Amino acid sequence: MTTKATEQLHKDAMGLDLLPVEAMGEVLALGQIEAAGAVRSALPAICDGAKAMADSLRGNGRLFYVAAGSSGLMAAADAMELGGTFGIPESRIRILMAGGIPTTASMPGDTEDATDGLATALADLNDADTVLTLSASGTTPYPMEAARLAAQAGATVIGIANNPDTPLLNIAVHAILLPTPAEVISGSTRMGAGTAQKIALNMLSTLMARHLGHIHDGMMVNMHADNIKLHGRARSIVCTITGADADTANDALRQTGGALKPAILIAAGAEGPAQAADLLSRSEGHLRPALRHLEARPKVK
Repeated sequence: MTTKATEQLHKDAMGLDLLPVEAMGEVLALGQIEAAGAVRSALPAICDGAKAMADSLRGNGRLFYVAAGSSGLMAAADAMELGGTFGIPESRIRILMAGGIPTTASMPGDTEDATDGLATALADLNDADTVLTLSASGTTPYPMEAARLAAQAGATVIGIANNPDTPLLNIAVHAILLPTPAEVISGSTRMGAGTAQKIALNMLSTLMARHLGHIHDGMMVNMHADNIKLHGRARSIVCTITGADADTANDALRQTGGALKPAILIAAGAEGPAQAADLLSRSEGHLRPALRHLEARPKVK
């Protein structure tokens, strides 16, 4: 039987523990760098998956992140950042991790086989939803069962795995294969495989945000400034995009309660939150055409 790529022995494994600490550290670092490179071959599938995610959020759909173990932690991290980074409402995101999201340092391994509660947890799935399923091996029962249930419900399934031709990828509409090399510590997929999964997730959610109009010239423009750090970032973004001074930016953010896109439009000349909201509605949330509309208005003499 062929050994899965994620279980194979690394080329530098022999005598690894006998190396000087610095030399072993070098092997570990190179292993992570090599694993990161595996994401490039999956770019077309990642781009397609990101569009499917955006389509769900444009409509009445939701994003479900489903995984176990280290993959579950990667999935949860991405899902939980969508609100603060891109302003995605919490109600549009669901996280299902085998055994639940840990609140201690304990993460029992047997939970990845426990699929009994998934049918109930996914009972309200529909064809507007997108379900992201992750498994380094591509055979983990928990995400595989979630993918099967999602496909049965007509939802769009994104599958991320590090081994080729595996059941999870075969179920998925958008199959994202991350062909990472053997782990430096054999089978420890929290390392190279996990690194590649995190990069793929970062790309999926960021490209999704691009489709939704939440990125403008490399800036996150759909965030909500609800703390000191974010208010400072939002003020800087308003000033950068519009050329306004700090006082004007602060006043615009005050008018919108910290919502960044409408604040940018107000600083650029929109007559208050109502007009800013109308411009964004007409541009389907994209800032650039809304700004062009303001620039094209006849100047009042």
